[in-house]
Amino acid sequence: MKTLPILMLCFALSSFGATAKSVSYKSGDETVQALLYAPEGKGPFPGIIVIHEYWGLNDWVKEQASKLADQGYVALAIDLYRGKVATTPDEAHEIMRGVPEDRAKRDLHAAFEFLKSQSSVKKDRIGAIGWCMGGGYSLDVALQEPTLAADVINYGHLAVDADALKKINAPILGIFGGKDRGIPVEDVKKFEQQLKQMGKKVEIVIYPDAGHAFENPNNKDGYRADDAADAWKRTVDFLKRTLK
Repeated sequence: MKTLPILMLCFALSSFGATAKSVSYKSGDETVQALLYAPEGKGPFPGIIVIHEYWGLNDWVKEQASKLADQGYVALAIDLYRGKVATTPDEAHEIMRGVPEDRAKRDLHAAFEFLKSQSSVKKDRIGAIGWCMGGGYSLDVALQEPTLAADVINYGHLAVDADALKKINAPILGIFGGKDRGIPVEDVKKFEQQLKQMGKKVEIVIYPDAGHAFENPNNKDGYRADDAADAWKRTVDFLKRTLK
């Protein structure tokens, strides 16, 4: 598959632990921006597409990308909102609704191709991770990229169409809250059952007392520190098994 050209590697950002660069690459006829977090050393390393919540590419998501780079991955924190970052739930919903689905999927494919084009990235060891809205888009990456090597869905929307699920080749780790009103446990279990019946590799973890977005400390009412720590440990272990 033809790789997309790198248009620009701008400047290093001194945020969090890993070194980050602002990068630009083509998505269809558009040029999109992202942040590329790289581990120390020459590599090549496994790569991960990091997909933000409905708030946009804010500091919390950048921190997750930096933490993944500290674990030895080249982490590409993409920006589906084209620079917009919400500060209120109403604003987040408004921006999210304004993102065309076909454009988002095109951006996800472009991110995958961009990581493949990097000499520092192992082309057959690319995964995806997302939270909330980004969790759903992380599943979309698995649906549209047959060579994706790992996929982490943190309380994101789930596909139930059998023909769509057949396209998944990547091992899946799904992390959900038992009290998430938007993603009922019954739907999560059905998703798990369907994948297992198809012979897919899937691990589902449900935290019984957690609601939606329980991993983000900015979620003052719903953050659950112990569950979030366990979820992160499971994520690190899963990615180590599948990408390293």
